[in-house]
Amino acid sequence: MQEIILLVDMFQKHADPEKAIPMENYMKNHFPFLGIKTPERNQILKEFFQETEIIKKPFSHEFVNGLWSLKEREYHYAALAYCQQFKKGFTDEDLPFFEKLITTNSWWDTADIIAPHIIGDIAGKFPAVISKNIDKWATDENRWLRRSAILFQLKYKSNTDADLLYHYCLLNADSKEFFVQKAIGWALREYSKTNSESVRSFIQSHSLPKLSLREARKYI
Repeated sequence: MQEIILLVDMFQKHADPEKAIPMENYMKNHFPFLGIKTPERNQILKEFFQETEIIKKPFSHEFVNGLWSLKEREYHYAALAYCQQFKKGFTDEDLPFFEKLITTNSWWDTADIIAPHIIGDIAGKFPAVISKNIDKWATDENRWLRRSAILFQLKYKSNTDADLLYHYCLLNADSKEFFVQKAIGWALREYSKTNSESVRSFIQSHSLPKLSLREARKYI
């Protein structure tokens, strides 16, 4: 579609192969990069949104899928920046679409945008998706779905369902997967800012990975 062609052209004009090297290294060389750092990318996207007025039009799955099919990581970030412009309008019917994004071109950087910022918003408005979908994610073979289940309440603060959070943590307490252990610690650490006594009691009463505990205790 025309908007994708335009955005590719705008990004290509700002590509910097030298900057791309450390960016690729930071992501363990899972994805090629154009070499456009976040502040510059955000400015390009701002200009792109203004020029095309694409965010004033109905949400386009075609646009997101088109960007997601490109190999450079900046296009995936752009797709998610576009999605976040529409997150107030997403419903439970959109969950499978975002599940697909979590499980393709997967790494922590995209999962950690989708889970707390988009899935969390959908689940807040349509809590039935928790038992219907997210409960299954918590024990899925895909590590990014498990991480997303643990992190989807990350921004909930006092609205956090602590029992659910702890349940997901315990379901994954035996995981040897670094990114799952890290997610447990991060989610507990974040919730400890709201209810430190609850988190302290939980980690004292259960066996969790050392990495998770180290992360969880940072503010306790």
